[in-house]
Amino acid sequence: MACMACLSAIVKWTGSRGIPVFEIILFRNLFAFVPLGLYIARTTGWEVLKTQRPFGHLARATVGLTGMVCGFSAVQYLPLTEATALQFTSPLFMTALSALLLSEKVGRHRWGAVVVGFLGVLIMARPLPGQLNLPGVTLGILSALGAAGAMVAIRQIADTERGPTIVFYFTLGGVVLGAVGSAFHWVTPDPATMGMLVVAGLIGGVGQLFLTEALRQAPIGVIAPFDYTQLVWAALLGLVIWGELPHPLTLVGAVIVAASGVYILHREMRRFRRG
Repeated sequence: MACMACLSAIVKWTGSRGIPVFEIILFRNLFAFVPLGLYIARTTGWEVLKTQRPFGHLARATVGLTGMVCGFSAVQYLPLTEATALQFTSPLFMTALSALLLSEKVGRHRWGAVVVGFLGVLIMARPLPGQLNLPGVTLGILSALGAAGAMVAIRQIADTERGPTIVFYFTLGGVVLGAVGSAFHWVTPDPATMGMLVVAGLIGGVGQLFLTEALRQAPIGVIAPFDYTQLVWAALLGLVIWGELPHPLTLVGAVIVAASGVYILHREMRRFRRG
């Protein structure tokens, strides 16, 4: 989770240096192939890239990369802590999408948690005159929606596709999207910015692999709550780099959203254990 918070900070910093979002996406995914390639070579072997679900990977990449574009844009408009906190709405969207797209039964407890969670989002957004950052909040929420859609897409192909396969084709899609978008607007980075873009790719790749391995080694109920530690790292990075102090309502809303997400996870695990 520290890797993901550092990635968001680098995206915000490189964006402030004039690097367009699609160019950041290009480098983030291009250099992610370094740790990803080493991981595949040392563990599964390259035969893992054979896939039975090319269109499933396309769907996962489409919604996931849409979320990435929105998320990378959101950090340019919002303080790092607030942009990170909005990502916590992803489990709320995932619950709703699972009911709508996968026909999963969602009981009143989880729907109630979704409603409470979005009240937390309303608190974070501070819809008062002069306080609402509409572009940033909208992009942050769309980013969380894209991440939730990507998770639903992964669940639809996970029966035949392995973790490295899914990560590889998503990363490949990111390179293609970044290259196409950068062709219309390219800014040559200076050496310092270029170095940070390389680091963004390496951190992004390592972070994805760490998360994949963690989910392989332990139940999701053990791993998922650690996702919320991103807020601590984001707050520290925002304070040190930009002197940002989280707004009290951002913290209150984030706690409500996080609590809703943890409760949804608790109900999911309880339902899973009951079969």
